[in-house]
Amino acid sequence: MLPDYSGQNLRGRSFRGQNLTRANFSKADIRGANFSNAILKDADLTGAKAGLQLHSVIRLLIISWLLSALSVFLSTLVGVLIASIFDTRITQKPITGVAALIVLAVFCIVSIRKGLTTIAFAVAIAAAIVIGFAVAIIIFGASPLGFAGVFTFAGAIGIPIAGVIAVTIAGAIAGAEAVAGAIVGAIVGAIVGAIVGAGANTGAVAVAITAAGAVVITQFGAYIGWRSLAGNEIDAWVRLTAIAFAATGGTSFRGANLTDVDFTGAILRNTDFRNANLTRTRFYEVKKLDLARVDNTILINLAVLNLLVSCNGRKKSYLGANLKGANLIGADLKEANLKNADITEAIFQGACLEWANLTLAQAIGTNLTSAQMTGACVEAWNIESTTQLNNVDCRFVYLLEHPKPGTDDRERRPSSGEFQPGEFTKLFEEVLNTVDLIFRNGIDWKAFVNAFENVQNQNEDTELALQSIENKGDGVVVVKVGVPDSADKEKIHSDFTQSYQLALQAVEEKYKAQLQAKDEQIVVYRQQSGEMAEIVKLLANKPINVQVDNKVENKNMTNSNDASRKIEIGSVGRDFNASGQALNLGDISGTVTNTINELPASPEPDKPGIKELLTQLQAAIEADTNLPQEDKAEALEQVKALAEAGKNPQEGAMQKAAKTAIKILKGTISSLPSATKLVEQCSNLLPLISNFLGLG
Repeated sequence: MLPDYSGQNLRGRSFRGQNLTRANFSKADIRGANFSNAILKDADLTGAKAGLQLHSVIRLLIISWLLSALSVFLSTLVGVLIASIFDTRITQKPITGVAALIVLAVFCIVSIRKGLTTIAFAVAIAAAIVIGFAVAIIIFGASPLGFAGVFTFAGAIGIPIAGVIAVTIAGAIAGAEAVAGAIVGAIVGAIVGAIVGAGANTGAVAVAITAAGAVVITQFGAYIGWRSLAGNEIDAWVRLTAIAFAATGGTSFRGANLTDVDFTGAILRNTDFRNANLTRTRFYEVKKLDLARVDNTILINLAVLNLLVSCNGRKKSYLGANLKGANLIGADLKEANLKNADITEAIFQGACLEWANLTLAQAIGTNLTSAQMTGACVEAWNIESTTQLNNVDCRFVYLLEHPKPGTDDRERRPSSGEFQPGEFTKLFEEVLNTVDLIFRNGIDWKAFVNAFENVQNQNEDTELALQSIENKGDGVVVVKVGVPDSADKEKIHSDFTQSYQLALQAVEEKYKAQLQAKDEQIVVYRQQSGEMAEIVKLLANKPINVQVDNKVENKNMTNSNDASRKIEIGSVGRDFNASGQALNLGDISGTVTNTINELPASPEPDKPGIKELLTQLQAAIEADTNLPQEDKAEALEQVKALAEAGKNPQEGAMQKAAKTAIKILKGTISSLPSATKLVEQCSNLLPLISNFLGLG
């Protein structure tokens, strides 16, 4: 049976570390309760009342009033010092009064314009002034005014800060009424203190000035406190400090698992949510959440906090915002800017995202079921199979945030007309089931075929299919590979990248050795290979079957007829040699055998010589079933070159030819799986052959 605490008085109760999954706390009084590290998945806390118990409220209010009293005392002190400037009965120069006025003016100006975080600058200036007046004390003697100057700095700085903290704490605890009371009380106290402190020794004008100065100083502290509570970023630290202090003794969800918890309509003033798991936690229409302690959660951003409470983000900007796990069911985000926002695991079920900007948004595991997305921009948003797009209401979307240069084309989908029900979901489900292979400097199709075969062998249980080949221009080619829903796309992409680089290196080594080509020539070759006409020519050299699905999109996208085409590439001919004649592997093998037989046999039967080693290498190449026919013929040609070099291994030209042959052989086998028998045999034979030929 599920725990049911609905409507109960649970003030001060401890549920620390307990498993309260799906418990019912609706309309319960949980003020002062401790839920630290508890598991509250799917719990119902709608209408619950969290926060401080009465004794905690009284204690904190007393502290705020004491701070107000301190502000009154310091205001009176500084007011008296400032009033001394206008007292004609004082014969000495009013040094301390001038100092107090300057220090206070600098402090207030810097605080209002830059915030208390930059007060270090003001403190430095004030300190310099106080030091100057300390010297004045030495010069003019230890008069009452001289000693009073020593307290000028402390008074001028302490008054506003005490007032700020008092007002902010009062606001965080008990709201506007307490703030008003603290301000009025401080002002009355300042006036009374000013009259008492200055009336006995100064005239009526000085008394008035003292009272006015005390009131202004107190008002300044109240203004800064009010500004911080209003969410002004300049004084954010003041607000956070006061809220942290006010949350002491309040309801605590610190470190609790609040996944899918519903707080709708709850009162959450002075509640501690630090480090809580707020995945899909519902905060719709809660009260006083802005006065809760929310360190290390997405609620630390006031804009995000207000969005979760109101579910109204129409035309607002959440650029780069952390909305991970946010519960925005039914939210109005029409024309909102969510560019580069993290909406991972967030829920937008039934939300309005029409004309929203989702460029670069991280949407892994995001629930967009039944969301309205007509006109939204989804350029480069990051989605995968865990992204839920069921029943999305969308007539069209844009794939580009900004039009292509010189056009108004933002890659509308569909290009004309509108999506029919279910077509949006189908479009992006196809995207989810593909791995995009991007080649930025053209593509070498021989290396591609070798890499594709290797990846297929490494992932035998995963069916891979070439879906499309797109030439983007400037040498950029995008190949889309279809994979099943359950496929590990990251592993497949990583495997292919590594295999392609190895195969590409082998091909380039072969080109360098045969043609002595420079790196620049190879880049040009690969860029030319990016042209679709060249792609067809190159693919024709390799007998493979590629199915390219070109789905024809009609204007209204209502025709569901299959318009795909199957293109058989590579079955039009055989491999060719440089002269254009068909290769005869038997003839090449016979020529290699004759050349090897011209070498002398090893004088020691138990120790193979160059002839025996090359014979073993030839047999290994001919027996291998993984090596393509063209590569096998090329490898045998290099064995023949080594046999020629073996006739006169000391000649410089022969040594150079032998080095080139070994390099080409290594490049040829590098595209094969490391467990292949040919790779193992070459690893043993090539070093021995190099030693016999004096290559080191």
